Amino acid sequence: MRDYIKTMRAMIGHEPLLTVGCGAIIEDAEGRILLQRRTDNAMWGIPGGLMEIGETFEETVKREVYEETQLHLDTITLFGLYSGEKSLVSYPNGDQVFSVQIIFHCSKYTGHLKIDYESQELTFKARHELPSNLNPTQAPFILDWQQQVKQPIVK
Repeated sequence: MRDYIKTMRAMIGHEPLLTVGCGAIIEDAEGRILLQRRTDNAMWGIPGGLMEIGETFEETVKREVYEETQLHLDTITLFGLYSGEKSLVSYPNGDQVFSVQIIFHCSKYTGHLKIDYESQELTFKARHELPSNLNPTQAPFILDWQQQVKQPIVK
């Protein structure tokens, strides 16, 4: 069922909506992480997005990463599961979302980076090069990657 969020918003308005997000920590051959600077808030994060009804976690992360980067993920492994206070987001239009995040790790992929409408920039960054304006909902797993916290992580 596509447009799940739109359908639910018609029923509940701006009230908190529980969603499942899947993202990927993608590392290149030099061990750098792929970061995406989004067009909607100019913050940095990792590629990913929300699960659609009927999808698996793997299907979701591979679809979202391809849509946002044009990369095809090969082997993926679980990096961590994230929830908690930082998972509650209020958008400028008043919509509220509590998103449980399933984060994968991938270092084997094919394709060439291509920016879509959601991205201002896609670039690989080393652990010591992370930008200061990380998306606060994604900062916990990006910082866990930076600090080389062992996986899988449940927070």
